Amino acid sequence: MARGGRARFKVGDTVTGWSYVEPEDRRRETPEEIAGRVVQVGSGWKGVEADQAYLWIRLPSGREARALIRDVVKVTEHPPRG
Repeated sequence: MARGGRARFKVGDTVTGWSYVEPEDRRRETPEEIAGRVVQVGSGWKGVEADQAYLWIRLPSGREARALIRDVVKVTEHPPRG
């Protein structure tokens, strides 16, 4: 969550970015480009800094992926006209 304010993302937001892979798992798994809807914001642990906080994202396949907040952006579903 942003200091003294609201989180950048909320459940239901559509986002795109890169999945997070723990350092010890990177020999067998690599980050992948992802897009989907936010289903959980943060780890649930109080005091986690934003650069370490993550989102859980439900992908179109139904699978969920974890991504660091700093590695995703919110998608504008209805771009402004003209």
